Amino acid sequence: MSNQDYFETLDNLTPGQIVKELDRFIIGQNAAKKSVAIALRNRWRRLNADESIRDEIVPNNIILIGPTGVGKTEIARRLAKLSKAPFIKVEASKYTEVGYVGRDVESMIRDLTDIGVAIVKMEMQDRVKKRAEELVEERILDLLIPPVKKPGTGTLTSSTGFRSQSEEFDPATASDEELNQRTREKFRDKLKKGELDERKVELEVRQSGTPTMQIFGPQGLEELGMNLQDMLGNLAPKKTKKRQVKISEARKMLLAEESEKLIDHDAAVTEALKRVQSAGIVFLDEIDKIAGGSSGEGKGGPDVSRQGVQRDLLPIVEGSTVSTKYGMVKTDHILFIASGAFHIAKPSDLIPELQGRFPIRVEMDSLTEEDFYLILTTPQNALTKQYQAILASEGVTLHFDDDAIREIARIAAEVNLSIENIGARRLHTILSSVLEELLFAVPDDIKTGEITIDKAYVEKQLDSLVKNRDLSHFIL
Repeated sequence: MSNQDYFETLDNLTPGQIVKELDRFIIGQNAAKKSVAIALRNRWRRLNADESIRDEIVPNNIILIGPTGVGKTEIARRLAKLSKAPFIKVEASKYTEVGYVGRDVESMIRDLTDIGVAIVKMEMQDRVKKRAEELVEERILDLLIPPVKKPGTGTLTSSTGFRSQSEEFDPATASDEELNQRTREKFRDKLKKGELDERKVELEVRQSGTPTMQIFGPQGLEELGMNLQDMLGNLAPKKTKKRQVKISEARKMLLAEESEKLIDHDAAVTEALKRVQSAGIVFLDEIDKIAGGSSGEGKGGPDVSRQGVQRDLLPIVEGSTVSTKYGMVKTDHILFIASGAFHIAKPSDLIPELQGRFPIRVEMDSLTEEDFYLILTTPQNALTKQYQAILASEGVTLHFDDDAIREIARIAAEVNLSIENIGARRLHTILSSVLEELLFAVPDDIKTGEITIDKAYVEKQLDSLVKNRDLSHFIL
């Protein structure tokens, strides 16, 4: 997919269609879905706006406010997957101010660029896959039936033409070249049918033993360490070793190698840089951890690691140019989606300049009992469907009664209310407790068959935990 094809796909993503697609995986949170849908559609609108003002249109960055487990990260992740945009999730609390040991905020853009280059290279490899498969086929045939050498030379040759199958063929009078070519064609047919997949061939593979280097220090030195590692890796001779591998495995290894040779790496980098600058998405999690003043409850501690990070983050969000190993990347049109629980701090505790760069603030709803029920039944990746899939791999068919699912939802809502609100993640802990005995019994005691989880079974498995509040604190 070229950049032109990529941006054309945005044409089909209207705000309503984006929300409809997000509904397949995320329950509720309509306000958040609406905000991110508008933000994504605005990218298409900017690219189709009058060229004289196109560069002046900046994205409206978003802050998602709400407790853990309500879908903040999932919304951003699904949005990036839907638009096929370069996407990275980072935690604000992992960064430090310039001059202190640790990661500087610009590294998130360098990481985003790495991801963008990898995405574009993968797309390019898909485009040349057919040609790469043909080259792999020839290389495997060379391993099985080496081409004959021309008389008087040390070079290998393949036949440029030989008698067709309809002509009479006499092995006694045929040349070595023709015999070799006919044998190759027979093996080619078997190769395509998969009849030789279990056969082993000797393959030369590169050894991954390049020395690594890690440098700690002020801003930018981590990038220097990466460049030094690349430079040393290019200077060092490529070591190879011979391995006996099955043809099915050799096909995969050679396909990656041939695809890498066929793509234009310079074009991939140029395309990736354009896509990162025009369509990149940075999800900045736990932004509330770097909010706070210099005094008061929840506002003490390492102030340099809070307001200092905010000050460093400000130019990145406002729009600046970051140096990466692939070239300069402008952040003016990268979309930043920040999130945080904001239990102690408030969005107004961020420095005013940074607040102004996140004009859209969305309050995420806490999940209700009905939300939990829908989460367990509606999405394509619902937790109940995941457990059904993993037990199906053992030959066991798992069913959940509707009453059982509603009981699990009720208990999840009750425990979140009485102990700690961790949102939909509570369903993971409860379902793992409900199914623990079953998962342990398969396949030793239960080989195959159908199993139905009903309300009585759920109550039996969770009765002691729900009643014992002290135990619930640790297990649920």
